[in-house]
This record gives sequence, structure tokens and C-alpha cells, in this order.
Amino acid sequence: MNRKKTMKIFLEIVRYVIIVFGAFWMILPFFWLFSASLMTPQELMSDTPKWLPEKPQWGNYLQVLKKIPILTYYRNSLIVAGSVTLLVILTSSMTGFAFAKLRFFGRKILFSFVLSTMMFPVFIFLIPVYYLMKLFGWLNSYLSLIVPFAVSGYGIFLMRQFIMTIPDELLDCARLDGAKEFKIYTRIILPLIKPALATLAILTFIGQWNSFLWPLIVTSTAQRLMTLPVGISRLSLAFSTVETQHLILTALVYQVIPMVVLFLYLQRYYIRGFVLSGFGNL
Repeated sequence: MNRKKTMKIFLEIVRYVIIVFGAFWMILPFFWLFSASLMTPQELMSDTPKWLPEKPQWGNYLQVLKKIPILTYYRNSLIVAGSVTLLVILTSSMTGFAFAKLRFFGRKILFSFVLSTMMFPVFIFLIPVYYLMKLFGWLNSYLSLIVPFAVSGYGIFLMRQFIMTIPDELLDCARLDGAKEFKIYTRIILPLIKPALATLAILTFIGQWNSFLWPLIVTSTAQRLMTLPVGISRLSLAFSTVETQHLILTALVYQVIPMVVLFLYLQRYYIRGFVLSGFGNL
């Protein structure tokens, strides 16, 4: 018994050591990014790598505000990422509810088609979607940044898997009480899938917040609509690399902060969303 107890304690210690080691390596890039944002160009270009600045250069954050209209880029990124997130949550939850709990002709075929869209890389859709935006006259507008991403195949899949774990008897009781499908969706389904909604919201918001290629393409002639990643890239284009390397890192801190705050705020829902999503119910 003592040997088993000792082995159990040893395995617990090993597990926690691995967790702490993994957490350290995940936090390390964020620490270096923040530390480097407070360095001078000479410290960054030094032959000997430095982890801490000799004297923190807090003025770097003010310089970024002067070099580029970062507040405008912040506004655009918030509008785009926020709008896409809300639309994806709406379309994914409604479609997932239909696939999980409603019976209609061609349901399995349509769901298979949705799953198939997840197998293709985004890059193959860039040219046809660009021509559609041009045909509609939506280039250099918020519509071209938001509408193409309003529906997510992964979001539909996640919602469908989560909603399938809700007992059918609960919905049948609501129908017996006279509740229509939309009322069941708003009063029963949505409150029960909050963890999955939070998970989808985090993944969608971060994906749109970091999106670079598509905003670069559709806002190439409209600086007022540029998002944060595109705006930050203008630092290296407008000035020399040596002059702006520390400012680019500082601007990246501006970009990372909202994502970290959002994740910390919704992390308990995010974890529950993956644990309870029922990925085996295909």
C-alpha cells in the first residue's frame, strides 16, 4: 500500500511539473513581447539577446500612437471582429439547432456538405469571393470585411454537437406547452449552450482580430477601413526596419491585449465548451 501511495504521489508531482513547464513555455513569448516593446532599437539589435530592458521605454507606446492612427485601426478591428462574431454565433446556433433537433428532408446531406467546407483551405476562395465583392460594389467597405465570414462551418458543427447532448424530452415538454420552435431556440437552447457559444465567440473573435490577408486585399485603397494587423504592417513599410522594430513590437502589444482580456474573461466557458461539446455524437 505504501508503495502504491508513493507511486501515486510521484505521478502527481510529475504531472504538475509538466503543467508548470508547459505554462512557462506558453507565457514566455508574451513576456518577451512585452519586455521587447520597452527596449530601444540598439538593445533589440544587440548581438547578445536581452530579456529585460536596461531602462523601460514607456514612450514607445506614445510613439506608436503618433506614427500610425492606431485608434482608427482599433475601431475597425472591433467593428469587424465583433460583427463577424455576433453573426457567426447567430447563424451557427440556429443552423446547429436545426441539424441537431429538427427532422427535414436532406438533413444529413446538407450537414455533410457543411462538413466538407471545413476541408478546403481558405486561400482557394479568395479570388472568387473577391470578384463577388467587386460585383456587388462592396470593395473598400465594412460589408466586404464582414459578410463573407458571417457563416462558419466549424461553428455549425460545434453547435450541432453540443445541442445534440440536450435531451429531446425537454424540448418535447416545451412543445406540449405550446412553445414554437423559435421560442424553444431562444428560451431553452440558447441558455443551455452558453459554454459552446463562448468557445465559438473566442475562436471567431481571435481569428478575425488577427486576420491580415483578406483585409489587406479588400481595403488596399481605403486606409480609413484598415484593421489593426494591416495598419501595423504599415509601420515597416513607411519607415526603416531598424527605426521601427521596437515600435512594431509595441504595436503588437496593443493588438494582443484585447485577445488576452477576452480569453481570461471567458476561459471557464471556453473549457466547458470543449469538455461538454460531445464531439463523438456524429
